[in-house]
Amino acid sequence: MLPSMVTVGYAFLGGVLPALIWLHFLLKEDERCPEPRTLITIAFIAGMFAVPIVLPLETIAASLLPDGLPQIIAWSTIEETVKFALASIFVLWRREVNESIDLVIYMLTVALGFAALENVLFLLEPFGAGQYLAGLATDNLRFVGSTLLHVIASSVIGFALAFTYTLPRWLRALSALGGLILAIALHALFNFFIIYGGGSHTLLAFFIVWTGAIVFFALFEVLKYFRYRHAAKNVC
Repeated sequence: MLPSMVTVGYAFLGGVLPALIWLHFLLKEDERCPEPRTLITIAFIAGMFAVPIVLPLETIAASLLPDGLPQIIAWSTIEETVKFALASIFVLWRREVNESIDLVIYMLTVALGFAALENVLFLLEPFGAGQYLAGLATDNLRFVGSTLLHVIASSVIGFALAFTYTLPRWLRALSALGGLILAIALHALFNFFIIYGGGSHTLLAFFIVWTGAIVFFALFEVLKYFRYRHAAKNVC
C-alpha cells in the first residue's frame, strides 16, 4: 500500500527540515564570504539525487555479499563514492568554487541533501503506520547521528582537496582518494557499531561522530584563517 500524500508530506518535512537546519548552522561559519545560494541549492539537490542512484546499487551489493562487515563496507563505499561523484559533476568544477574552503562547503551541502532524502525514506514507514512519536524519535537520533556522519564523511574529502588546493593535479587526485578511503572507513565504522553493536557500541558510534565534528570545526577554522589572511581587507 502506497503512503498517502499527507504521510509523504510529513515525512518530507521531517526529513528535509533537520538537514536544512544543519545547513543553515554550518553556512553561518562562512557568513563573511557566503557562497552563491543558487549553487548551494544545486549542491543540495545533487545530494538528494544521489539517493535513487545509491539504493539499487546497495540492493545489488546486499544480494552478492554476506551479511556483516562486507555489506557495510560496500554500502559505505557506494554512498561516499556517489556523493563525491555527483559533487564533482554538478558543482566542484564551477568557477564559483575558487577557494579551498569552498570545496568543504559544497561537499557538506551535497551530504546534507543526501541525508535529507534518506531521512524522508526512513520516516515513511512509521508515519505511514501513524507512529508519529516513534518517527520523530528516529528523526532526532538521525539528526545528531547519521545526518552529522554524512557531513563529517563528505567533509573529509573536501578537506583533502582543500589542503592540497595549490598542489599539482596528480597530488590532489591522490589526496582525494585518501580522503575518500577515510570517509568510507568512518562511515563503515559508525554503521557497524549502530547495526551490530549493543548499547555501549551505539554510544561509541555517536562519540566517533561528535569527535569528528570537533575536528571538522577545528580544520574549518584553519581554512578560514588562511582565507582571511590572504584576502585583501577581508573582502571576498
